[in-house]
Amino acid sequence: MSEHNMNEILSQRPLRQKTIGILGGMSNQATGEYYRMLNKQLNQHLGGWDNGEIIIASVNFGNIQSFVREERWDEAATYLEDKIQRLEAAGVDVIACVSNTMHRVVEPAMAGRTTPFIHIADPTGKAMRKAGIGRVALLGTIPVMQSEALRKRYCETFGVEAITSNKADKESIDRIIFDELVRGDLRPESKAEYLRVVKALRAEGAQGVILGCTEIFLLINQSDFPDFPVFDTTALHIEAIVDFALAE
Repeated sequence: MSEHNMNEILSQRPLRQKTIGILGGMSNQATGEYYRMLNKQLNQHLGGWDNGEIIIASVNFGNIQSFVREERWDEAATYLEDKIQRLEAAGVDVIACVSNTMHRVVEPAMAGRTTPFIHIADPTGKAMRKAGIGRVALLGTIPVMQSEALRKRYCETFGVEAITSNKADKESIDRIIFDELVRGDLRPESKAEYLRVVKALRAEGAQGVILGCTEIFLLINQSDFPDFPVFDTTALHIEAIVDFALAE
């Protein structure tokens, strides 16, 4: 948006904005970060006292954890479709889900709807393509790391091959997410474990790493890998949401 158009918009009160719908609670840690970072970035663009207009449908993570652990995906879909309907009833202009894992059911639930949906993988895919990445390590929950649909999306749409760890390392990555990160429990030994896994995948030819869970950035980030690109799905997703909200 041009500076002239921005100034013209800001001269009108109340400020007319697109309302952002957040499907959250997966976990509350990630959802809190989305709310904080969305408002921070929107304020940086709008200035003054302005930030975003955001509606959050925050689910019970206990239910989500049960659905994922027991692979009750149909029940998860029904549960989250109800929350999507509530966001639409509230009049949101766009919907974003704060969980990589739950895109498995949210993406098909949004497919037949008119409300725009920003898929969390797409901003990451665009960033990798721009960086010229051809092979990338993927960290996330076990369903994310085992997702053929996600690997296919990265490969066919963005030309990037996503590789993952062995079974034991996948279980370790997943356990740290569910038992620690979603609770805001950040442990030095768990960070060391993630760094070890990334180093091993780098040795297998990975040219970068996707933080494919919206809590992983709380534990590791680009500063831990000075010469190795880190693609943080949380930050990239938020940037895409902000771009949509500010588009003319």
